[in-house]
Amino acid sequence: MKCRACGTEVVDTSVFCHRCGERLNVGDGGESAAESDASRAAAWHESTSPESSPDAATACERLGGAIESARRNNQDVVEEELWRGGYCGKAMMGSWMLGLAVTIGILILAIFAGSPTLWWIVLGAIVLAWAYLVVVYARQRLGVHYRLTSQRFFHEKGILVHRTDLIEVIDMDDIAYSQTIIDRLFGVGTIRITSSDRSDPDLVIPGIANVRDVAAKLHEARHGERLRRGLHIESI
Repeated sequence: MKCRACGTEVVDTSVFCHRCGERLNVGDGGESAAESDASRAAAWHESTSPESSPDAATACERLGGAIESARRNNQDVVEEELWRGGYCGKAMMGSWMLGLAVTIGILILAIFAGSPTLWWIVLGAIVLAWAYLVVVYARQRLGVHYRLTSQRFFHEKGILVHRTDLIEVIDMDDIAYSQTIIDRLFGVGTIRITSSDRSDPDLVIPGIANVRDVAAKLHEARHGERLRRGLHIESI
């Protein structure tokens, strides 16, 4: 085909002349490009309209039903509490046992030394050490609380100044737990949660009783929430 303005040979399907920029007639019988595009668009709309295509109408109905169902499911979801707990005193059994052994050893040495001054110094050190252990236990026991729901994990800290943070279970990337030899004897352990939460991206939770069951509940809550939202991946 030749351009009617400059006579340059152009490709039959060209819309404009590559030399002078003149708009070309690309339709049959002198039909312009704009008219040709409009006719093709009208034909496509007619062929895909629900009135002329039963399959298209069925697809539209299914899509609308899926959207409505998803909207109802999101509205009907009830946040369910799965677990509630805090710091377990059994987690300090190792510290209690070590403190008892050190206390007995120091008392034996003080008795054999036979010095009244040394005896009072040792007694004062023992009292301070046990008072420290009691304060640590009371702070953990009274000032730390946890709550897990089907959508969020709450961790509360503080006695005089109370602070509550939460992590969306869908934001948790990794959940792991660890136990020492003494922890395994008493069924306690430490849970570590790695998430995309800005406040606590690497949260360590010590002194959890039945640590294996609690970690499993965290995994189930995360998996269930991701399935509900249609996210079938292990890390977000």
